[in-house]
Amino acid sequence: MEKNYFAHPTAVVGEAAEIGEGTQIWHFSHIMSGAKIGKNCIIGQNVFVSRGAILGNNIKVQNNVSIYDRVVLEDDVFCGPSMVFTNVFNPRSFISRKKEFRQTLVKRGATIGANATIVCGNTVGHYAFIGAGSVVTKDVPDYGLVYGNPGKVMGWVCQCAVEITFRNGKAKCEACGKRYKKDRAGVRLV
Repeated sequence: MEKNYFAHPTAVVGEAAEIGEGTQIWHFSHIMSGAKIGKNCIIGQNVFVSRGAILGNNIKVQNNVSIYDRVVLEDDVFCGPSMVFTNVFNPRSFISRKKEFRQTLVKRGATIGANATIVCGNTVGHYAFIGAGSVVTKDVPDYGLVYGNPGKVMGWVCQCAVEITFRNGKAKCEACGKRYKKDRAGVRLV
C-alpha cells in the first residue's frame, strides 16, 4: 500500500498507524501503531503520538510535544512548542494506572501556547486560546482566552485569534468582522 503522507527518514511510524493524505511527520518523531492522524497535519520535530491518540485534520503540532492515550484533538488545533498533555491524574512510578487514564478533548480551532500544560480529564473549547506557559486544570469554554497558573478565563477571542470585547452581551471582531453573543449558555458566533 502506497503511503500518501511524508515521513522524514528519522521518524518512526508504526505499521498500523492511520495517517491522512498530505500529512508531514518531521525529524525524530514517533507515531505508534494505532495512532490516528488526519489529513494535512504537520507533526514537528521530536513529537510522540501514542496508540490511543486521535488527531483530526489540519492540525499543527510544534516541536517536542507528546500526545498520549485518550487525547483527542479535533480539526484545526494548534499545539505550540513543548506544550504538555497528561493522561494520569495522580501518577506514581510504582503504581500502574493505565486503567485510570482520563480523556482530554481539544475542540476544533483551539490554540495551545508554548510550554502550556493541559491536565488530563479536561476539555478545551472551540477556538479557545491557551496562553504560553499556562496550566489548564479545568474545562475551558468556547472562545475563552486562558492564561496563568492555574489558568483562568481572562477574556475572549475570535475565531481569527484576535481578542474581542463584549458590551451588553455582544461583540464584533475588529480584525475580521465576525459577531458574537455571550449569555449564560456561553459565547457563540452569530
